[in-house]
Amino acid sequence: MNIADIINTCKNFLFSRANREFFVFLFFFAVASIFWLLMTLNESYEQEIRVPIHYSNVPKTVVMTSGETDTLRVTIQDKGIALLPYMFGDVLQGLTVDFKNHARQNGTGDVPSSELTKKISSRLAASSKLVGIKPDGLIFYYNYGEKKRVPVKWRGTVIPEELYFISGVEVLPDSVTVYASREKLDSIDAVYTQVLNYTDFNDTLTIEARLQKTAGVKTTPDAVTLRFLTDMLTEVSFDDIPVVGINMPKGKILRTFPAKVGVKFVTGVKTYQALRKEEFVVVANYEEIRNSDSPKCNIYLQSAPQGVSRTSLSIKQVDYLIEEQQAKLPTLPPDQQLP
Repeated sequence: MNIADIINTCKNFLFSRANREFFVFLFFFAVASIFWLLMTLNESYEQEIRVPIHYSNVPKTVVMTSGETDTLRVTIQDKGIALLPYMFGDVLQGLTVDFKNHARQNGTGDVPSSELTKKISSRLAASSKLVGIKPDGLIFYYNYGEKKRVPVKWRGTVIPEELYFISGVEVLPDSVTVYASREKLDSIDAVYTQVLNYTDFNDTLTIEARLQKTAGVKTTPDAVTLRFLTDMLTEVSFDDIPVVGINMPKGKILRTFPAKVGVKFVTGVKTYQALRKEEFVVVANYEEIRNSDSPKCNIYLQSAPQGVSRTSLSIKQVDYLIEEQQAKLPTLPPDQQLP
């Protein structure tokens, strides 16, 4: 098939009767859509627009602890077509407030609503009406470099799948620099992330988390990386854990039957590979049994390594015997020993 045949085939397809009717429909649909859009944009609406406010003439020795940019929520009424430049243009961008004219000596400053209204109204078209501004005036905070380093802590709900558990959490960086007034710095011991909500994962979970904002407090950086390490749960046991007597008076020895017991626990596969039996301590307390007439005594798991849970002993009571420790006789030198 040559090029002329291909052109003829396309022409016949595009200009067939069915396709001509479809193109006519598309044409009138487009015309109707344009008329509808023009009529819609000619209606009057109220639109909330976010307006950034920047601070100028900030001394180099000053640290803005409420951020170098605040945001106003401005509601404007006008026809739809007149609102487009405010929504998508830069008409209301770059509004500035002179720091020196509004800063007070106590580390705060305020910009009254009347001044904000004046600044915004000067940017509006004659047909536009300023309906409202939120918040009603701005309050900003600053200091002269007072800071401290504090740890970062996470908060929220982070739960892996049923057969997994969180074996560790890494925070990068694990501490941040906080700028605030001296009074606030004294009350800040840690900075928390915004509330997290993650469930049903089975591999390492990495999150970029922003830090919680507090009025008059600036953190650097304002976000951290969290890594939640997971491990698969497994139920295992160690046998032959010796029973040790505690609070034994001098000269007495506790013997138990059996002398060793088993301990069952739940842990992660990776954690289990690094565990040692010596990290489990099973005890019998002399203070509990010294006045008892029972031939059996209770035993307890006194300590277990980190990373294990749901621990239980194979038995909870054992037979026991308290013996007097025999004093060792002094060893005579060779020349004084009997033949």
